[in-house]
Formats: sequence, C-alpha cells, structure tokens
Amino acid sequence: MTTVTEAERSVRRAPGGTRRRRVTDHGAWFLVLPALIPILILSVGPLLYGVLLSFTDAQSGRTQPTQWIGGLNFRDLLHDTLFWESFRIGLVWAVGVTVPQFLLALGLALLLNQDLRLRWLARALAIVPWAMPEVVVGVMWRLVYNPDAGILNETLRDLGLGDGRDWLSGLGTALPAVIVVGIWAGMPTTTVALLAGLQNTPRELHEAAAVDGAGAWRRFRTVTWPALRPVALSITALNLIWNFNSFALVYVLTSGGPGGRTRLPMLFAYEEAFRYGQFGYAAAMGCVMVAVISILLAVFLVGRLRGGDDA
Repeated sequence: MTTVTEAERSVRRAPGGTRRRRVTDHGAWFLVLPALIPILILSVGPLLYGVLLSFTDAQSGRTQPTQWIGGLNFRDLLHDTLFWESFRIGLVWAVGVTVPQFLLALGLALLLNQDLRLRWLARALAIVPWAMPEVVVGVMWRLVYNPDAGILNETLRDLGLGDGRDWLSGLGTALPAVIVVGIWAGMPTTTVALLAGLQNTPRELHEAAAVDGAGAWRRFRTVTWPALRPVALSITALNLIWNFNSFALVYVLTSGGPGGRTRLPMLFAYEEAFRYGQFGYAAAMGCVMVAVISILLAVFLVGRLRGGDDA
C-alpha cells in the first residue's frame, strides 16, 4: 500500500501550481505599479536626464544647439578648487551636524523613555522642530541671530558678555552658527527613531541586570546599546546623507556666504545652474555628489549584510 504524503496531496489537488505562482507574481507587479510609476517618472527619469546633461555644454540663453562634449565637464570639475572647497565644507557640515545631533537625541530619548510626569507633553514639544518647514526654521533663526535685535545678542548684552556680533556674517562664526541650527532642526527625527528602539528593548533584561547589581551605565552598555545599535547605525547613516544634501536651510540662513564659508555642494551646483546658467557643469556636480552618496550607501549596506546587526 502506497503512502501519500501531505505535500503530494497538495500538489495533486493543485495542478498547474507553477502557472498559478506565475499569475500571482504578475498580480504582485500589478499592485506595485501605482507606487513604482511615480518613482520612475519623478526620480529615476530626472536622474538619468541629469546624467545625460552632464556630458553636454547646456547653458541658459544659448541660441546654438546643445552639443555632446563627453567628459569635459568632469575634467574641469576635477580642477575646480572652489567646488572641492565646497565639498570639504559639506563634509564638515554633515559630520558637525550628525554627531552632536545623535548624542543629544540619544540623551533626550533616554529621558523621554523614563516614567516622568507630563511625559506626553515633553514628547510633543520634542518633535515641534520636525513639524516646521526648513524655510520657516531658517527665517526664525535669522531673527534669533539678528545682530541688532536678536534674542541671542540681547541675552549676551544682559549678561554683560559683550555687545553681540553678526553671527551669520562673520567669517569665523557663520558655519558654527548654521551647524547649531542644523542640529536643532534634525534632532526630532533622530530622537523619535532612538525612542522607538528603546521601547522595543525588553524591560525584563533591565530588571535582570538591576537584580545582578548592574548600575545605570553598565545596564546601558550591556543591555540598552546592543539592542539600540542597529537603529543607531541606520539613523546615523541616513542623517549623514540628508545633511550632506542640505540646501533650503543653509540657503535661507546665509545663501552660502560670507565669502563662501557656508557654500555647501548643493548650493554651489544651484548657483552654477540658476545664477550663471551652466546647466551641464552643474549636472556634472550633481553626478559627483550622487556617486559619493552611492558609495557611502553601498559601504553601509555591505557592512549590514555581512555582519547583520553587529556590522
């Protein structure tokens, strides 16, 4: 007597299983299309057009047809000291915003994770900068930094710490002042991500560590941080990319000045395209920035895939 397994019965009851699976796959692609089409039109399409534009001499107000010039824009870009200076400023800005932002957001997330009175109000106030557009944030902080009637200079005068200064116009103070604004504006995103990671940490582990006599620092190092590390790595990588690509906030605050001290790569490309009309050259700058960001993403993803959460 032949014994028929349950798997064989299911196969016999469902003839043409491969065909059904293919139909299911086609149905899945059909469901994905509404979300995929806008991405292709609004993201992939402009990106490919920008790459093609970087190999041309496209300019605004030009009567002659645009010509294909190969890699001349990239060759000129390689020797453009102003662009590489803006690239250095962009790296300083990205790291200078991302690192303090993470440390402050981690402290705030640890505080908001405690059983405090009016914790709901504190959490609501912590995400206020997140709800404000970057243009509004820039205008607000311009008022704070105002050399004549800004609250910062008025406070310094009241404390007898000097007559104040023009923070956004000083060669040595413009970039630090803008970095402070970037930290304040981006903290809610990092705080919410870290707070979510903290709430996913089992309380039983903390209680067991406390019973074993572990102090607050040891519990953080052995229980909290290992569980929070994947979230911390992800949000730090994303923040680094977002900050390197910043435009609106710095543009409203300083427009890249004074003397190019806050001219980030995105601002430099914007000026080349819309102030000087060099669309092909600006597109080449964009391609370089996309390549750098792609390398950073590739390194991060490869590390995560090889090492998992311990990467």
